[in-house]
Formats: sequence, C-alpha cells, structure tokens
Amino acid sequence: MGFADQRFNVNLSILFTELPLLERPAAAAAAGFTAVELWWPWVDSPTPEQSELDALRKAIEDAGVQLTGLNFYAGQLPGPDRGALSLPGAESERFRANIDVAADFARSLGCTALNALYGNRVEGVDPAEQDALALENLVLAARAADRIGAVLLIETLNQPESPRYPLVNAPAGIAVVDKVNEATGLGNARFLMDLYHLSMNGEDLPQVIAAYADRTGHVQIADNPGRGAPGTGTLPLEELLDQLAKAGYEGFVGLEYKPGDRPSAEAFDWLPAAARAAR
Repeated sequence: MGFADQRFNVNLSILFTELPLLERPAAAAAAGFTAVELWWPWVDSPTPEQSELDALRKAIEDAGVQLTGLNFYAGQLPGPDRGALSLPGAESERFRANIDVAADFARSLGCTALNALYGNRVEGVDPAEQDALALENLVLAARAADRIGAVLLIETLNQPESPRYPLVNAPAGIAVVDKVNEATGLGNARFLMDLYHLSMNGEDLPQVIAAYADRTGHVQIADNPGRGAPGTGTLPLEELLDQLAKAGYEGFVGLEYKPGDRPSAEAFDWLPAAARAAR
C-alpha cells in the first residue's frame, strides 16, 4: 500500500490561496486532482448573496472537480476564531442562519460531509452553558446534514495553536460525536481525524486509529513540525494512512497543509501525478 492507494482531496482554503477563490478549483484540477474541500469561504457572511454561491458553484462545476467536504460558518477562519456554534449571542445566531445555506450549497454539488467547528471558550461564560448551546446547534446541524444525506463532522484541533478550543484530544471529539448521535438518533455525526492536530497534542496516532477508525467520517493530514506537505516533517503519514485503510477507512484524505515558500502547484511532488485523481 502507500500514498498511491489513498483517495485525496485538496483543501482550497489553505492550498492555492495565492489565487482568488473562484480560480482555485481549476488550479486543483490542473494539478491533477478531482476532489476538493473548503472551509466556509465567506468569513464575514454566513448568508452570502445567491450570486456569490452561484459563482463558486459554477467554478467548481466548470473545473470538473467534486466538492467532498464543506465547513459550516466558523467565524474568522483563518484568524482568531475556531467556530461559532458554542458562542452565546450573535455568533451562535450566525451559525444557525448558516446551517441551511451551507447544507443546500453542499447538496447542489453532491457534497456529503459538513464540518462544524465547536468554537473557543469565552471568558466569563460557564463552559457548561457553552456545551449546552453547542449541543443544541449541533443537533440542528446534524438534522440538516441528514436532510441532504450527509454526515456531520466533529473536529479535534490542537492545544498549542488553539489554546481556548475545548476539543484538543481524540476522546473529547468522540464524546461530542456520541452526544450528538444520542440526542438525534440519526447516527450521522462522525469524527474528523486530523493527524496533524492530534500529533501536535502528543497523542499516540496508531492507538487513536485503532480505537476510532470505525467512527471516523473524514481524515486530514499535514506533516509535523511545520504543517507542511508530507515529507517536510517527521510524521510517518504513509504508514498511518495504510493503518487507517487496513482498519476499514475508505473515505477521502484531505490535504490541509501549507505549501511553504512556493506556489501551491509545486507542493505535491510527494504524490505521483497518476495518484492524484480520486478513485
């Protein structure tokens, strides 16, 4: 096995960002990829104008790539925010306003994975209050995902880079997955296993894979240190992905790494061109 046996997609919110948003799908296609994913592209608007949604949809369709993953509105990302759904007040309302917009956009492109970032702890707010609000909003998101035949992804980040984010280990992410599934009865909440974030937390990655591969709805990778392409750090990513495959994971592996001091199109030399098209 190896990299050539995986199904990869390109995260267009961290790669090809030297290009305008509407040019990135075609750039990914030109690099040989047929699948892409996105953070919510409009950080200032959970409910963009229909013309903006239509323009991005057309860019994806014209490029001939498949959108396989989309984040719900998550505040300023990249930036100081790590999600909106657990933040009382305006941000929670913005998340709720975004739920059906994001789900309908995903459905229009056949995207079946929606990622809901939990949000940072807020000073002066009881964590239990935030967790209760988070569960309410995640239940709404899970139902919207179910309506379009999608899974709802719950992501663990890392403590050094996201010190106010409460889900900074795999068990914490899995616990939220379980709570959402118990609350909805739908069973469509799944773990987003980001091997970079987990490694930054110092977790035993083979053990995490062994424990949670069967409850994982999506995988993302970057090397560590540096959050660069595979081979720029010390993570045995090829071996870890082989372990995931042997454990039964058949989904996409999202390339969510920084290209470094080079154009994004040059940041895929670790992956043979023939292995970039999703199978």
